[in-house]
Amino acid sequence: MAGGLFFISAFCGHIFLVFLVFWIFQLNRQYYILNYMIVRDRYAPSPTGLQHIGGVRTALFNYLFARSMGGKFLLRLEDTDRTRFDQSFVENLYDTFNWLGMKWDEGPDIGGPAAPYIQSERTETYKKYALELIEKDKAYLCFCSAERIDKIRQEREAAHSKGPSGSHATGYDRFCRSIPREEAEKRAAAGEAHTIRLKIPLGETTRFTDHLLGDIEWKNDDVNPDPVLLKSDGFPTYHLANVVDDHLMEITHVLRAQEWLSSTPLHVIMYQAFGWEHPEFCHLPMVNGLDGKKLSKRHGATSIDEFRRQGYLPEALINYVALVGASYEEGKDIYTLEELAERFSLDKLSKASGIFDYKKLEWYNGQYIRMKSDDELAFLTLPLAVEAGLFGSRGSEPNPEQKKIYLLAMPLVKERAVFLKEIPEKLTFLFREIELPPVEEFFPKKMSREETAGLLIKGRDLIAPMALAASDAEAEDCIKAWAEKEGVKLGDIMMPIRVAITGARVSPPLFGSLRILGAEKSLARTDKAIALLS
Repeated sequence: MAGGLFFISAFCGHIFLVFLVFWIFQLNRQYYILNYMIVRDRYAPSPTGLQHIGGVRTALFNYLFARSMGGKFLLRLEDTDRTRFDQSFVENLYDTFNWLGMKWDEGPDIGGPAAPYIQSERTETYKKYALELIEKDKAYLCFCSAERIDKIRQEREAAHSKGPSGSHATGYDRFCRSIPREEAEKRAAAGEAHTIRLKIPLGETTRFTDHLLGDIEWKNDDVNPDPVLLKSDGFPTYHLANVVDDHLMEITHVLRAQEWLSSTPLHVIMYQAFGWEHPEFCHLPMVNGLDGKKLSKRHGATSIDEFRRQGYLPEALINYVALVGASYEEGKDIYTLEELAERFSLDKLSKASGIFDYKKLEWYNGQYIRMKSDDELAFLTLPLAVEAGLFGSRGSEPNPEQKKIYLLAMPLVKERAVFLKEIPEKLTFLFREIELPPVEEFFPKKMSREETAGLLIKGRDLIAPMALAASDAEAEDCIKAWAEKEGVKLGDIMMPIRVAITGARVSPPLFGSLRILGAEKSLARTDKAIALLS
């Protein structure tokens, strides 16, 4: 008897322990997902255009999340839109991310266990799973022509009528949903053109949890009515390919822009139809301009190619874009890609749209330019200088002497430059004979032409000593002592000398410019200016 009681007690204890473990697991499921499972996320662009800021921000957040969790970041090309596909856009994608320094762990160019990573190479897989849904009575064959569907849509829009099942959708009327399966299969076997459509469960509500937005409910009547899964040409639609690939590639987290939120109920319905568990969803905040509207060309550059042409550094773009809609650490602005990955967290994302401020991006670019060594900056900007014809005709490479001067000039422009392309422009006066501007440009405030000419004639004796000075401090002491002796304001003598040497009132630092140009050339330019003024 005692033994039996002991057995029952032990059994109940084990049952209690099992329930306790299950309860604790359920409470900590999210913690488990984020800390113990191998995180796999992806960037899945459609190669129908150049890579732009919005897409790169999505890719960056996926990259940072995978790195922060010790997981895998995948690239998948969703190229099922064959009418807009262009191979040049694929090359642009590879070039963009190579320039940005972001590497994926699996992808079309490097392979991986879930290959192929190009959807146009996976069409047989999609067909297999579309047919599987027909077998499960979760999908059906549709024989409606594009003309019929367009006509229905136009009639509904004109009448402002509701769609099927009382929804406000203006899409398909589910005309073929009631065709018996045997009849449909005979028609398909006879060669009648058809698509495969998903059966949306009617009168139900689809629920899912978004990491950023919380619990979401969506009436199925408001979901796109029975969308096409497989087109008549055998190619899948985005929705089928996306769901099948995410499942087969074992994607654990889907981080994408909030504009895709309305597609998520449909995807959840498809996961349920297959009997699969869907990934964790996190719909990222949108990227808007300062006017609060979605970022577009009217705000400025949006394609990464445009930013590159304007002279932005990849580090600056990465650093700034990572901050649009996310936070990392108080009191810190500059992060390397590795530091961003260490600090990234889904919990630090903002629900509100991120504001893309071009002025802030310019500030970041200037900071990263100043962080470059002179050798690095010369290396980065030399191709721009060659293209601009700084060393002769357009495309001419510099000779050894010109290359030496160009490197010496980097400190002159580093502190004030915002864009890389500015640097060759600001140094033109060192490599070409300048055209003197109108005489008014030489005049200090409240000085006449005659007074300016006289001042420059007197100051001519300063040119050689300043050009031969060992440092800026020595040159500055020289001109300060002269100005004090002559009773002249320092700015009044600096202005006409600056314009004579560089051809502009705003230029790189004067003392360094004189030193690089040399005493002989500097004196020749000064004499030319005196002749103009006299």
